[in-house]
Amino acid sequence: MQELGRGALSKMSARLEAPVQYGFRLDDTEIAANPLIGQMLRLEYLGAIHCCHCGRKTKKSFSQGYCYPCFTKLAQCDSCIMSPEKCHYDQGTCREPEWGERFCMTEHLVYLANSSGIKVGITRGSQVPVRWIDQGASQALPILRVATRQQSGFVEDLLRSQVADRTNWRAMLKGEAPPLDLAATRDQLFDTCGEGLQMLQERFGLQAIQLLTDSQPIEISYPVDAYPTKVVSFDLDKTPVVEGTLRGIKGQYLILDTGVINLRKFTAYQVAIST
Repeated sequence: MQELGRGALSKMSARLEAPVQYGFRLDDTEIAANPLIGQMLRLEYLGAIHCCHCGRKTKKSFSQGYCYPCFTKLAQCDSCIMSPEKCHYDQGTCREPEWGERFCMTEHLVYLANSSGIKVGITRGSQVPVRWIDQGASQALPILRVATRQQSGFVEDLLRSQVADRTNWRAMLKGEAPPLDLAATRDQLFDTCGEGLQMLQERFGLQAIQLLTDSQPIEISYPVDAYPTKVVSFDLDKTPVVEGTLRGIKGQYLILDTGVINLRKFTAYQVAIST
């Protein structure tokens, strides 16, 4: 086999086209992934992990690519990243206030997406549409513009009383989700949760919680020749060499004829990619 590159693995780059155009990222090198579909692919874990923040060698990756000291001290690894409504910036206890100002005290979008069925989620505006692609969504629709990450968490917490906030990744990898009327779901949510949204607007201001009633859904297609009937997942810690014919890419998953692998899970792993 021919080695295409080696280095620290990062999540794949993704560009919204029809279909999505992906690239493998190893250190500073990017390798176009779409042309490799239909070819035999080999992924080899080289036995080393270097923290994606400080570069320290670590035996175990925490929070997708960090060493333990960084995991415990960086704001981007705090529990409020997964649960934004728990943000404690205003209490003066943010691990890195300057980082919080750049990434959390900025405009966020609350959205609906269809990957394995309807779900609600949040993202920074700068992460559109990559966030939706990373989740394997075939449809996505921004429904609110919110002033801060914490406020978007309050909105998401309200809306997930009506719709899910998780993707069934196994279902997502078995095929395209049936199309849904996201605009109709948005209007229904605004009606059902109208009182709660009004309370949040009264608390934070009308400009902080803005309903997007005129936004249009986007459609996303993925480079997949064949979906698996049974999803078998590879783990580089248990299987350091993963081989198979590349059948497609969706979300951050490679779909091989031998199984699937979530490359984002192995951020900072030193790997070699060959074809």
